[in-house]
Amino acid sequence: MDTKENQKDYSTQRLSQRYRFSDPNMDLFFLGALGWGPTGGLSAGEAFYIATQIEDGNAESWTRAFEGQGEILNAQADVWLKRGCPVAAGEARLKAFACYRSAWQFVVPGERFATLLRTSQKYFDQAMVELGISATRFSVAYQGGELPGHFYAGSDPEAPTLLIIGGADTCHEDRFLSQGRYYLNRGYAVALVDLPGQGLVQEQGLYWEPETEHSISAVIDELISRFAIEPRKLALLGMSLGGYFACRAAAYEPRLAAVIATPALSCPEELFAGVAKQEAQTKGAEKSEVAQNNFQVLMWKAGVADVAEMMQRWGTVAVDPGRVQVPFLSVLGQQEGSVWKEQTQKWHNAIPSTKKRLVVLDAETGADAHCQGNNPLRLVQEVDAWLKEVLH
Repeated sequence: MDTKENQKDYSTQRLSQRYRFSDPNMDLFFLGALGWGPTGGLSAGEAFYIATQIEDGNAESWTRAFEGQGEILNAQADVWLKRGCPVAAGEARLKAFACYRSAWQFVVPGERFATLLRTSQKYFDQAMVELGISATRFSVAYQGGELPGHFYAGSDPEAPTLLIIGGADTCHEDRFLSQGRYYLNRGYAVALVDLPGQGLVQEQGLYWEPETEHSISAVIDELISRFAIEPRKLALLGMSLGGYFACRAAAYEPRLAAVIATPALSCPEELFAGVAKQEAQTKGAEKSEVAQNNFQVLMWKAGVADVAEMMQRWGTVAVDPGRVQVPFLSVLGQQEGSVWKEQTQKWHNAIPSTKKRLVVLDAETGADAHCQGNNPLRLVQEVDAWLKEVLH
């Protein structure tokens, strides 16, 4: 007979419906690429053109298609620049960034992964200059390495600063398209940063860390000293695994005025147990190249050889909700798997903060996918409205 633990539902799904591809990882990140369109990513026409060149589940075809379109857009940006149209150049260059960002998603760790990511960073910085967006690149000294980021001053001096943290599959520049630009347009100051295990930080031997409040604290130190950020107006948004980082920060970093998590994750052991269970169930079965490569990348970011080592490292890690007094907004899409749903609900119920809210987004909102990837604007609207209520 199965034990109670074996019977537990450890679903870690991030989508429950299909949008374009049968491979769930490929479908999720194609949806994400579409979601970046309104803030300067690919148009629907461009994204679906790329999709026609991709074989479902074939990682190499995905990378070639996005990289190829990225070079087309980068060349077009140069044409616009020569014709004296810097804004059009910046628009094309930002699309080129979005292509290269997607291109590295399913590339195994190594030189090609790093080259694609660094190319995306180059195009991102070029786009900021050409678009006339004032972005300050900064770095935070941390444990012998550096955490890179971008800071954008707000146009409204009364508006909060929003520190946006991604999750397992992220670099800080892509958070500009998913969330940052929306807040910037609303007058907020915006800080984007890679924590250990994000972007290329793991090249420095800095991997995902269970006690993420330490790196977040170092980032806040830098924001205060370099950009004169006021803690009473500093909010943090954590997305995906970043939802765990947000919970840690809410519990241990007293300088935050508000925290948002989508979804809220207080016990990553259950998430990783779900990954381990899926690995065990599919052992011996043929996996797509996408699934295999994505798994290798995640193990690299975690700094472990396999799921067993990751479970050993993270097995006792959890956040005590009783420590959370800061205003906290938990956001949950209905397509999320049971791990995300149960932990978000439990977290919201357990934290003693007198200013807390749980927002559940269903299919009719168009924002029910993982981290609202199918409708990022709805997340922005929820966060903006809530911050106006709790930070006044």
